[in-house]
Amino acid sequence: MTNELVGGIRDALCVVIDPELGYNIVDLGFVYDISVVDGAVRITMTATTPGCPAVHFLKEGVASAVVRVPGVRSVDIVMTFDPPWAPSRIEPEIRASLGFAAVN
Repeated sequence: MTNELVGGIRDALCVVIDPELGYNIVDLGFVYDISVVDGAVRITMTATTPGCPAVHFLKEGVASAVVRVPGVRSVDIVMTFDPPWAPSRIEPEIRASLGFAAVN
């Protein structure tokens, strides 16, 4: 059940769009970890930079999307910049459309 719930949460996070890059936070590699214990969800995520003005917006979007997933009782969002986000975390096809060089 937990793996299904994590999958549902990951799917729900695909509606959260980064206003700067215009793609969802999952494909951009912002979501580092999703853990669930008895319906309590903890999401560890990042943004492009520690001073990113969209952090509050992203956290609100994540909370709003995840709380709607059946089986979720609570949501805790932890912002981290360790490791720092890098364009190499972006899904390859999106990375190419954004003009980032290919990563080997």
